[in-house]
Amino acid sequence: MAFKHVVRIAGQDLDGSLKVAYALSKIKGIGVNLAHIILKLADVSPHERIGYLPDAKIKRIENILNSLSSQNIPYWLMNRAKDLETGENKHLIGSDLLLRIKSDIEFMKKIKCWKGIRHSLGLKVRGQRTRTTGRTGQTVGVSRKPR
Repeated sequence: MAFKHVVRIAGQDLDGSLKVAYALSKIKGIGVNLAHIILKLADVSPHERIGYLPDAKIKRIENILNSLSSQNIPYWLMNRAKDLETGENKHLIGSDLLLRIKSDIEFMKKIKCWKGIRHSLGLKVRGQRTRTTGRTGQTVGVSRKPR
């Protein structure tokens, strides 16, 4: 079995020297816990290096990634629980997730909710303080008195 230095899964190039669970977590939308569940569904050991996996197991992992919403995964582990448009639990990965996040932000800007206004002004959105952090432009700070 030949070692592959780069393995392509879900449109992402993964380092072949990483263990399978941690390599899968490099894909946007998949964390380590979800990667362990995917590997259990695919019947792959999480301790193997992804570069040594045969093509059949990689194909099995990709099939599970493409059908994550229909798998028996808890709803609280999905990143789109109760989707606004369909109302169903979904899990998006890769570029689908990035596009959906951008469209959600545009929707918030369009309806002019608080988070949308903060996004459009370029300010902190999640309630962080802005007195000292998040400053842009010229430096504002303490000035010394001339002696």
